[in-house]
Order: sequence, then C-alpha cells, then structure tokens
Amino acid sequence: MNEIGLDPGIDHLYAVKTIEEVHAQGGKIKSFLSYCGGLPAPECSDNPLGYKFSWSSRGVLLALRNAASYWQDGKVVDVKSEDLMATAKPYFIYPGFAFVCYPNRDSTTYKQLYNIPEAETVIRGTLRFQGFPEFIKVFVDLGFLKDSPNDAFSKAVPWKDAFAKLIGASSSSEEALVAKISELATFKSEDDKTRILSGLKWLGLFSDKNITPKGNPLDTLCATLEELMQYEQGERDLVCLQHKFGIEWADGTTETRTSTLVDYGDVNGYSSMAKLVGVPCAVATQQILDGTLNKVGLLAPMSSEINDPIMKTLKEKYNIYLVEKTV
Repeated sequence: MNEIGLDPGIDHLYAVKTIEEVHAQGGKIKSFLSYCGGLPAPECSDNPLGYKFSWSSRGVLLALRNAASYWQDGKVVDVKSEDLMATAKPYFIYPGFAFVCYPNRDSTTYKQLYNIPEAETVIRGTLRFQGFPEFIKVFVDLGFLKDSPNDAFSKAVPWKDAFAKLIGASSSSEEALVAKISELATFKSEDDKTRILSGLKWLGLFSDKNITPKGNPLDTLCATLEELMQYEQGERDLVCLQHKFGIEWADGTTETRTSTLVDYGDVNGYSSMAKLVGVPCAVATQQILDGTLNKVGLLAPMSSEINDPIMKTLKEKYNIYLVEKTV
C-alpha cells in the first residue's frame, strides 16, 4: 500500500469519498481544489518565515524548486520553478488563519486518478502563512536554492563574506549587501522589502557569525535554518488540509462542498505531522495483517472498497477525520 500518510494519504480518502458520492447521485465534479500545510501553530510562528521544520529542511527547500502543472478552466497551466512563489495567493479557510497557497508539482494526473474527467479545474497545492512565498522568492533571486558547488561555502567564514561572494556584492558591508540585494531581487512593496531585509538579518546573513560550510548555498543555508527554526520545548505544530469541490447536478444546479481538517500537535506527545502521517500508515498495515485489506498488488487508497475501513478506524479509534460541509 502506497500513499497512505497525510498528503498523500488522508487527502485521498476524503477526495475519493465525495467524488464517488457525487457520481453515484448523477452529479459532476467541475472543480477540485486541495491544499495542505504543515505549519507551526500560530502562536509558535515567531520567525520571519512563519515556518518551522518538522522534517528535512533540505526536502522543504528542494520542493520549492519544483515546477507545477494543473488544470484551470479547461486548460493546462504550467508554472516554471523560478516562478512558483510568484503564483502564491491568499486562500481563505477560516478567518483565524492568514494562509497563502501555491500549486504542487503535477496535478494534471488527478483527473484520471480520481476519475473526474469532467473536471475543468484540478489543483493540489501547499498552504503556508502569509509572507512566506515572498521571502522564499528572494532566496531564489539571490541563488540560495542552488546546490551546485560554490567556493564561498567551502570554509567556515563569516556569513556576510559568504553572502557577498554569492551575490557578487562589492564588499561585505551591510550597505553593499543591501544594494546588491536590491539589484537582484524584486519586492512587492517597500514594506515587504523592509520586512524581508529584516528577516535576512535575523538569519544572520549580514553578521560575523561563521557559516557551517556545506559546499553549496542550499545546504549551508539549511544548516542555519535548522539551527534557528526548530520546534522548541512546549511548542506545537498545526496541520490544515482542505478539499473544495465544485459540483454540478443533472438539473444544472451547482453546489460547493468542503472537507476540512485542522489538527494541532500535543506538546507532551506526538506532533500533528507525526500523528497524521504515521497513524494512517499503521492502520493500513494492521488491516493488511488482519485480512481486512486483502487486495494484492501495488495499491493506493483510490477506491471506497480500500478506503472505507481505514476511514472508519481513523475516525472511531483515533479521532482523525475531515469535517464535511456544503457552503
């Protein structure tokens, strides 16, 4: 059994559930939006990126280098990797969350995987707190997401010196660094520029503190991010996942349904990410062992026959489920 964590995993369970229900009632799925984010709880989002690492920092940053493709109004939209953060836009789920979203890799295959050939819009994407994409875009503009060898990151030198060499600044003074950043990067506004420059200072990139040399910009930056942006004792994480279905019924009427999960980690136990990735996998494994799941071959949770027993156990035993609404 593959793809039985959180995303992919729990997302498949509730996408397939609603799609099969609508099809059984003669309806069509005209649009499908699915966004998921693993984030610090709002009160713990106390750094310039509004993000902390519950898994590999390198994996997080590498994911930001991916191109994306999705269906929008019947046409395939392709987004280059360097433009991904510029496509981010606000996404409303609940008033208490200031989310933005951007697309994940290739969403076009989900027309077939979810059996929704009628869908004109199909997007799977990521949720982050506002301000994150603009900050990452500056990292891209400055060359920090490159993992090719770079002499600037081969020795334990002050961050300001390595930074100056990376971007080609005339010196490692703050004035020279800011001038070169202003030349290479684009900002939405002066306020945004001030916020991001302040964030770069918070990371220590203008400082005399030595880098942890990893031979390239990406891994050296990761070493600093991991040091500064880990979860501390007593902090908790947040996972938010939402599907939004645009439905058209046989009589021409339309309806929007949502399936939403908001879950917080336990400061004295598992993080939300650990629970929501690990428990579904464990439940599926147990059901294979006890024969509840007895199909053979390479499987994924793409049918109610596979999914329903898993969903039942997740809800009844572990209180893991999505809240379904018509809006």
